[in-house]
Parts: sequence; C-alpha cells; structure tokens
Amino acid sequence: MKISNAGDIGRIIKQKRKEDDLTLEQAAAVCGVSYVFLSSLENGKETVRLNKVLQVLHCLGIELTADTRSWGVSGESK
Repeated sequence: MKISNAGDIGRIIKQKRKEDDLTLEQAAAVCGVSYVFLSSLENGKETVRLNKVLQVLHCLGIELTADTRSWGVSGESK
C-alpha cells in the first residue's frame, strides 16, 4: 500500500489491530503508548513523535519500507 499521509498509516495500524483482535486500550498497553496517542494515530492526526509511531508499527508487526524515486522529469533521459 502506498502511504501518502498520516491517515494512511492510521488506517493500516487500525486494520492490523483489529485483525489481531485487540482493543485500543490493549494495543496501547502492549505497545507502551497512551490510549490517546494510539487513538489519534489511528485517526490520522499528524504527529512529530516519529519514534512512537515506529514503536507502534514494530509492536504490531507492521513493516514499513521506503522506495526512492528520481527527481527527474518523467521521460527525460539521464
């Protein structure tokens, strides 16, 4: 899935949490974050707490990968 914004990450986290049959309270406790933080994250609220976002992803078993793209104009030879 292509991730374009905070909402995309939130949807992935919420989907995985529900697949694992965890409530928000349970997942927050297991991941070591607050209920409010996890709820906000699932609802797409932007945060500068990247370390906590990565902590939740890791805890729920969600792998995040990055693909790079060139800055050149499409069709332009390099």
